[in-house]
Amino acid sequence: MSEDRRSFIKKAVAGVAMFTILPRNVFGKMGGDNDYVAPSDQLTRGIIGVGGIGMSSYHFQSDSSCRLVALCDVDSNHLGSAVRLAREKFGENVRAYHDFRDLIHDPNVDIVHIATPPHWHGIMAMEAARAGKDIFCEKPMTRTIGESKRVMEAVRRNGNIFRLNTWFRFKDTFYGLGTEVEPLKKLVDSGLLGYPLTVRISGATGFAWKFFWRGKENLKPETVPSNLDYDMWLGPAPYKPYNSHRVHQTFRGYWDYDGGGLGDMGQHYIDPVQYILGKDDTFPVRVEVDAPQQHPDAIGIWRRITYTYEDGCRIILEGEGFESEGKVPYIEGPNGKVYKGFECTIPNVMQLINEMPDPRPRNTDFLECVRTRQKFALDEVIGHHSSTIVNMGVCALRLGRTLNFDPDRQMFIGDDAANRLIDQPARGVWGLE
Repeated sequence: MSEDRRSFIKKAVAGVAMFTILPRNVFGKMGGDNDYVAPSDQLTRGIIGVGGIGMSSYHFQSDSSCRLVALCDVDSNHLGSAVRLAREKFGENVRAYHDFRDLIHDPNVDIVHIATPPHWHGIMAMEAARAGKDIFCEKPMTRTIGESKRVMEAVRRNGNIFRLNTWFRFKDTFYGLGTEVEPLKKLVDSGLLGYPLTVRISGATGFAWKFFWRGKENLKPETVPSNLDYDMWLGPAPYKPYNSHRVHQTFRGYWDYDGGGLGDMGQHYIDPVQYILGKDDTFPVRVEVDAPQQHPDAIGIWRRITYTYEDGCRIILEGEGFESEGKVPYIEGPNGKVYKGFECTIPNVMQLINEMPDPRPRNTDFLECVRTRQKFALDEVIGHHSSTIVNMGVCALRLGRTLNFDPDRQMFIGDDAANRLIDQPARGVWGLE
């Protein structure tokens, strides 16, 4: 909620003690389902980026608990379609913005949903944090290590509620794995598998299914379509002549905007592993890559990325060439292995797990977290950690070599070129503070 609205609510609640009976329409209104909704419970949201994920049925919503009130896009066709759909689907006359800063500073917007290409995530999240807005950010959290650290610091400093939009650590089954996180977490915490552990994210669990995000080399300049503000779409990214393959659905194939299949899907897979291994507060100390030399602009394929923690635990990402691999363990320790579908080499494992205490409860309702000012289960700190792991892999891929990482300083050890990728210069006026 905006500060003005929060102040009003506090004053209204304080004034309740002065009256014995108040008509409920003084403090609220009827929702679409005829349930009473107080103004302190009805939140508002604006979406930045309505060309892809921002228009999905999961996100493009408006109801009595959270109304959609504003939209923003630098493509006038996307923006016009989204505005019309909001009117037709929800009866909402949403405000339409070309510049994301106007949406963020709209006093009617409580929650800013960032659904743009990742090269914008850091700047927009920091601007929203400074404006006192709560933030729902798509993955990856940011395109660089330095950006996610700055977002984390800005959210902490301004007291915002932040949600990174990947959810496998607290609900749903992994792609292709056939089990939720909780039994895996309980098994690892039990120590039955032994230590250290290796988690293998392979073709058997579907990781390579987004490897079609590849860039094209030697793109020929094209005329910018009249509906697209290409300069604003680029924003902090280095200027490159327009080509339709750089924008919209295929932008993930270029280092300037994302990290290919790793950037797109990496946080979905790595974030739950951080939770399972109990490493939400640390990072691996080494990342190794098996990949062809990458083009400086267009992202290519890679075969394997291996992360190693200080205690010897490993995460192995298997990409191109592993799609048809046979039976491989998802988690492996000295005393046992776990395969997809929670098939385990430890006898009576499910009975043993059922006898163990459940993991501590977590706040997984984002809107409730916004109302109560409680941290969300995947907040800016946890998001920074798993985002950094993804971007460690991106740095190693771009440079084509093993990198050693200092978790305390959050810098690469003895590699100036890698450290230059942590904080990359932004074009024009878009440099992060």
